[in-house]
Amino acid sequence: MDTRLHPDDPQAVARRITDRLAQLGIGPDSLAREAGMSPQYLAVLTVSGPGLDPNGFLRIAAALGLTYRELIEGRADLPPGQSPPGPRPALLRLGEAECWERLGNRGVGRIVLPAEPAPLAFPVNYTVDGRTVVYRTDPDGAAAAPDGTAVSFQVDRIDEHRSHGWSVLLTGTAERITDPTALHRLEHDPAAEPWAGGPRPLWIRVRSQRISGRRITGPPNGRD
Repeated sequence: MDTRLHPDDPQAVARRITDRLAQLGIGPDSLAREAGMSPQYLAVLTVSGPGLDPNGFLRIAAALGLTYRELIEGRADLPPGQSPPGPRPALLRLGEAECWERLGNRGVGRIVLPAEPAPLAFPVNYTVDGRTVVYRTDPDGAAAAPDGTAVSFQVDRIDEHRSHGWSVLLTGTAERITDPTALHRLEHDPAAEPWAGGPRPLWIRVRSQRISGRRITGPPNGRD
């Protein structure tokens, strides 16, 4: 449920309080005690909204481990998927050409590497080079896959407001790029500059063995 509604909406704020209490595993009485108010007054504030006593909601937010703005307006950094499903959703498969089209020529994706006790995923800035995906990383970092490693690479985009989205999954092998010509060309491609910054001289190419994708949208005759 998307509770990022108008700041003055008491129902949205009350829902955030309820959800946060469930996350913390405490009840209203504990919250009232931590906020320095009676349970009865907490109930009045919850029904009335922040306009009645802003200072009271400051104490409530602090007791919940939130900022005042997070409590009143909702967190802006929550993962997608907070909205309810769209009407008559359709799950469609993407063909190979459409998968590569969705990847575009650059972006941010997730490289998934084998590890124990379970595979690990890392966000990386990538660029598409032919029918391969290329990213750069720290040679001693966790995303520095050795040559021949079986890996997966995943990219998705979500339209939270329309409950639409797509996902592309590429599986293949990692290859460390050592060819001087290829390295020179990639070094001058601003699309592959990692957001994390710092020296990341190792370039890794993911050669695709299989690529697949899906998109979820409205009725089949609608447009994504």
